[in-house]
Amino acid sequence: MTNTFTAACVQNCATIDPDATTDRAEELIRDAAGQGADLICTPEFFSCYDAQVSGLETNPHTEADHPALPRFQALAAELDKWLLLGSLAIRGEGGDDRLFNRSFLINTSGAIVQRYNKIHLFDIDLDKDEVYRESNEFQPGAEAALAPTPWGLIGMTVCYDVRFPHLYRDLAKAGAGVLTVPAAFTKRTGEAHWHILLRARAIECASFVIAPCQYGVHGVGATFGHSLIIDPWGNILAEGGEDEEIVTAEIDLALVEKARRRIPALKHDRDYAAPDTPIASAAAE
Repeated sequence: MTNTFTAACVQNCATIDPDATTDRAEELIRDAAGQGADLICTPEFFSCYDAQVSGLETNPHTEADHPALPRFQALAAELDKWLLLGSLAIRGEGGDDRLFNRSFLINTSGAIVQRYNKIHLFDIDLDKDEVYRESNEFQPGAEAALAPTPWGLIGMTVCYDVRFPHLYRDLAKAGAGVLTVPAAFTKRTGEAHWHILLRARAIECASFVIAPCQYGVHGVGATFGHSLIIDPWGNILAEGGEDEEIVTAEIDLALVEKARRRIPALKHDRDYAAPDTPIASAAAE
C-alpha cells in the first residue's frame, strides 16, 4: 500500500446538455491530471444536471448503455489515473422503475472497481418555495461500499448521505481511511451546513474526506461549490470557491493512524438501550 497520493476535486457546473457538460468535464479532468493528481473526483450528477419544478433532468441510461461510462473509463486508462465519477443517473431493473443515483470508482486500467447506489434520498421542505423529493425519481441503495485502491480502502457515499454519521462510522470501522462525498449540495443548505457536516465526518471517523461539489445555477436550482478536502483532524487542506475550479491536496495516510491513536473513538462504541418513546416534557406533565 502507498501511504501518500494527490487527490483532486473537479468542480464543474453541469447543464441540461450532457454532450457539452461531459466535454468540459473531460477538459477539467485532463487539467487535474496535468497538475499531478493520482485520484480525480467529480461531483454528483457531474455529466448532466438541471432542476425544474417538475423534477430533475439527469440524462438517465442503463449502466450498459450510459455514454459517459465508456468515455471516462477510457480517459482514466489514457491518463493512467484513478477516477471517481461522482454519480450518474442509472435506470433500475425489476419492479421499481425509479433510477439509481450511482457513483463509480474507476482504476488506471479503465475498469470499474466499485459502484455505490446513494442510500439516503433528499426529500426535504426548506420552505414552501423550496421543496425536494429525490425519491419521486430515484430509489435508495441498500449497501454501503468500500473500494480497494493502492492507498487502502475508500468509503463511497453521495451528498445527502453526509447527514447520516453512522454510515461513515461503519465505513471507517471496516477499514476506510478516505471517504468520498461527491455532491450537488444546494446553495442554501451549503451555506448553512456544508463545512460543518464534512468536518464532523472527518473528525468522528479520523479519516480524510474528499468532497467535490457542483457550483452554479441549474434551471431553478443553484449549487454551492466549495469543494473540500479535509484531513483526519478536521483541518481543511483545500477548498474551492463558487466557480469552475480544480482543488488538490496531498493525502498522507499516516495521519489517519496518528489521529486514531490519539483519539481511538472508533473502538469505544458501547451497546445501550435506545428510548422507546419520547420523554414527556415538563410542561406537558
